[in-house]
Amino acid sequence: MCEGPRYRDDDDDVTPSCYELDKILNRGCAAYAAYNQVWPRVYIGDEQTAKDKLKLKKLGITHVLNAAEGTWNNVDTGAGYYSDMDVVYYGIVASDTPTFDLSQYFFTAARFIQTVLADPHNIVLVHCVMGRSRSATLFLAYLMIGEGMTLADAAEHVKTGRRILPNWGFLKQLRQLDARLAHERRDGAHRASGAAELR
Repeated sequence: MCEGPRYRDDDDDVTPSCYELDKILNRGCAAYAAYNQVWPRVYIGDEQTAKDKLKLKKLGITHVLNAAEGTWNNVDTGAGYYSDMDVVYYGIVASDTPTFDLSQYFFTAARFIQTVLADPHNIVLVHCVMGRSRSATLFLAYLMIGEGMTLADAAEHVKTGRRILPNWGFLKQLRQLDARLAHERRDGAHRASGAAELR
């Protein structure tokens, strides 16, 4: 079960509880589909989408982030699978269990997505087996790290484009990231205001 403080120290920065996140993600969300565009030039999809080379070409996919690399209960593609296509592949070996530490990949996955989006011609597919937990968690982390969104804002945004269901362990890890980033923003603001006072 996801535990921890419901609110941050600063009253203006609220990290929703896992229960509140679950409500956000299930209230007014998009219908489930094999893939959905969730951000300009970003799709989240499932295993079948990742393996459908014609679909990838039709969508203009130039990069693939596989959040479920591997052979058991994962998507066994790898860079070699796309060798006949002009696709850059990045794979993460992760299991969709509440005890798995997906947060160890939050920043590397965010860097990959940010690099992809730096070129306006690139389009990325972020996927796992169902495109609902691992891939969604990594993209939520990207929105928080790369776009400066809060967890609540990122969840509200993504759910309008795709039905996602990160497991409770991943929600807890996203809450921890949210609190960390809020703390870093506050520290940065305090340092900037302190430096201004010293001038």
